[in-house]
Amino acid sequence: MLFLIFLHSNLKKMEETTLVEKVTSIIDQIRPYLQQDGGDIQFVELTPENIVRVQLRGACGSCPHAKITLKHMVEATILEYCPQIKGVEDVMIR
Repeated sequence: MLFLIFLHSNLKKMEETTLVEKVTSIIDQIRPYLQQDGGDIQFVELTPENIVRVQLRGACGSCPHAKITLKHMVEATILEYCPQIKGVEDVMIR
């Protein structure tokens, strides 16, 4: 995927940043690809267990393929650059 090449070059510069900053930067770089299809993603929190919680919004919030996008795009990318992360979960904010 083209965005991984771009993401990789930007993350090289982030070696001195915190884990939350790295994760939010990755999410910020994934966001435009979700927005192309009417969706969006928002970082919610990083738990003490190193689980990233996000909220899928827009078309992603109701898409039947949202779990696939979450696992194969969002989680896979975050785990590639932040191996200490244990997983990514979608949360519903009310």
